[in-house]
Amino acid sequence: MSPERWSSGPGFLLSAVGAAVGLGNIWRFSAVLGANGGGAYLVPYLVAAFGLAVPMLVLELAVGRTLRSDVVSAFRSVDADYTALGWLVVGGVLLVLSYYLVLTGWVFGFLLSWLGGTGTTFATFTAGWLPVGYFVVATVLTGVVVARGVRGGIERLSNVVMPTVFALLLSLAVYAVTLPGWERALDFLVTPDLTVLADPGLWSAAVGQVFFSLSVGQGIMLTYGSYVDEGADLLRSSLLITVADIAAALLAGFVIFPIVFSFGLAPTLGTELAFTTLPAAFAPMGIGRVVAVAFFGLLFFAALSSSVALLEVGVAAATNTTRLGRGRATLLLTAGVFLAGLPSALSYSPLELAVAGTPVLDLVDESVGTYALPVSAVLIALVFVHGADFDPVRDELGRLLPLVRYVIPPALVAVTGAKAAGVARPAWRLLVDGARDEPLALVATTVALAALGAVGWLLRARLSYPRRRGRG
Repeated sequence: MSPERWSSGPGFLLSAVGAAVGLGNIWRFSAVLGANGGGAYLVPYLVAAFGLAVPMLVLELAVGRTLRSDVVSAFRSVDADYTALGWLVVGGVLLVLSYYLVLTGWVFGFLLSWLGGTGTTFATFTAGWLPVGYFVVATVLTGVVVARGVRGGIERLSNVVMPTVFALLLSLAVYAVTLPGWERALDFLVTPDLTVLADPGLWSAAVGQVFFSLSVGQGIMLTYGSYVDEGADLLRSSLLITVADIAAALLAGFVIFPIVFSFGLAPTLGTELAFTTLPAAFAPMGIGRVVAVAFFGLLFFAALSSSVALLEVGVAAATNTTRLGRGRATLLLTAGVFLAGLPSALSYSPLELAVAGTPVLDLVDESVGTYALPVSAVLIALVFVHGADFDPVRDELGRLLPLVRYVIPPALVAVTGAKAAGVARPAWRLLVDGARDEPLALVATTVALAALGAVGWLLRARLSYPRRRGRG
């Protein structure tokens, strides 16, 4: 049982929004929107956000608060045989974190470059060993924040970072209004071509983006829910988190697309847009350096808060199921994540580490990053609605219960199956530009999930009796 709590309702909301608002909101949302009809994409996006993501948010928060436990212990509380599934979810989250920290390091490197006035290019940046060094920095920073605890680390960071992120987004959006491409961007964002709504790929992309962006189905909100006070209204909190997440994504669109159309760039790029084409557009601007610093600053703060949330899922599980304290658990897991992410970092370095011609980072993103998260979401929905009988959870869901029980699992299975069959466009993948649909990704996914499942089964037997903790 977790003794830690958020210090206040606003502290919890800012921390939850910090977990949700990350790289997926800023460059990925704009890229997926650009590739899926502009304003038309907002229709399925909003339907998925409020019809699917909000009920899942309420479910995870309610399970966490009811059980006051981590992901692994929550699965075990339903049935001891489900413990391995809990470790599978945690393992998938940590693997995603391993390459997410690489991207966080890239953003930090570009931020420092523009702060210093050099304005590096991606080709120059990845030609040396700096990306690996910045990966180390991002990993250490994430570990330090988590080691300081829920209030002293995660909540304190969120209280500073999230207002800063929204202030930077608003400032950049105001500047974007002055650009010549503003009217075209506005038309692109708010004028839907409803004929494309018949495309199942559009709905697949929307569902995937919403779940990825809101950190739904990853155990993050379940973990954060275990720190929430009894009096908090979870439905209201879920709606506020969702609205804030959508607002961040839309603001990012109002920042990026005016720049895209003002400088004749393609609106469908992801990492290439953030690290190659936008920096090229910043250079000739009158205040390009200021805009670049603000842009990469908000990217870094958003990425760091999300990285902290991902690591907290593993640390909470480790501290509750072993005799490890928070400090030691954080140190061990941070070291493990670093070792797991090092091949991804080295894939964009002079070493150019690759598997069958695919950079390791891309392969991890195409496999675990694409399939582990929807699998986790399905497991959480099935186990805690169909397999469990927690009255407080059912009461909290109320009229949302049928959605979680009958609609969300089939929808996630359909989207994931369509993606595996090559019918739908990338759903959960973070790197949307240059993405490939290779059999190698499915093989890697199968191997990774099988390995995580096997490890989870072994840990089920070895770590079946957590250290008991009192309320704090």
